[in-house]
Amino acid sequence: MVRFFAYIALLMCLSVVPLFAQGDPLQKGKTGIESIDTLTVNEWDVPTSRNSLPLTMLFSIFPGGGHYYTEHYIRGGFITGAEIALFYEVYYNKAYQKDRVLKQARPFQDSVAKYTRMLAFAEQDSIFAYQKKRNEFVNRVREKSDKKREQEDLRIAENAWLFGLHLYGMFDAFGIWWNNNYRSMELRSMKKAILLGLIPGLGQMYNGEFGKAGLLYMGLIGASTSIWTSQKMVNYYVDRKHVMAAEDPMSEEYERVAERLTYYRKNRNQYIWGIALIYLYSIGDAAVDALLSDFDNPIHLALLPSLTGGAQALLTLDF
Repeated sequence: MVRFFAYIALLMCLSVVPLFAQGDPLQKGKTGIESIDTLTVNEWDVPTSRNSLPLTMLFSIFPGGGHYYTEHYIRGGFITGAEIALFYEVYYNKAYQKDRVLKQARPFQDSVAKYTRMLAFAEQDSIFAYQKKRNEFVNRVREKSDKKREQEDLRIAENAWLFGLHLYGMFDAFGIWWNNNYRSMELRSMKKAILLGLIPGLGQMYNGEFGKAGLLYMGLIGASTSIWTSQKMVNYYVDRKHVMAAEDPMSEEYERVAERLTYYRKNRNQYIWGIALIYLYSIGDAAVDALLSDFDNPIHLALLPSLTGGAQALLTLDF
């Protein structure tokens, strides 16, 4: 499954190359002055001699592999560490917590079975006491069952964030390759960036910010899945609340169920607001990046000869 999505991401990346590559990539942002054109860039965008796109995307199937191949070891190490930690949480710790809850519930299930048998042979004056004790243990079993259900829905959401993180790593690795071959400091159209930004990620791709596009997709995938899982828990606790209301609306169990219902409704609404803010921010980010796309162009700061003798410094700012 991971390799399938990796293949799809590779096809996406290859499809946008002709769209954004224009002209000779080696001439972008060059002044012709060797001392300026050879200035080192910051470590985040350090150039690399490894320019194979197929190998970059092939290695990026593994967590941080594309960054290691392109010699961006710090970024690769961060992604590898984050994915390993999340993988451990989703596939090991959640399984351990599930087994732990089942183990904790077993004594309560045995007690329910015990009092059920006692009720079958109880005298009339003992039925009420036995039934009360049985209901107490039934509620404890339900509590453990609710906790197991919550953990499973959380595991699904965390798995989506894990996939989104891996997708970000692939996009970021492609972005390293892109900037190494097609880095441009020419001014881009802010209007075009906004229009493309209406489709999530396209505005960032237009600006050559593929890592940001990956982060955007990670946020959208994770938040959307969290909305879905939270809504499932809302539906689950709504049904539980109706059952408890029919049994005993004044019980502590009813109050607990109502509290969990409120919690998941708030959780769902927070993710809805979050996904809306992520989308709006992505449009604004695309516009700002387009506006400042030529900010680092050395042409804006040049030392020119003066007709009156000597030299003059020229600083140009475009708005």
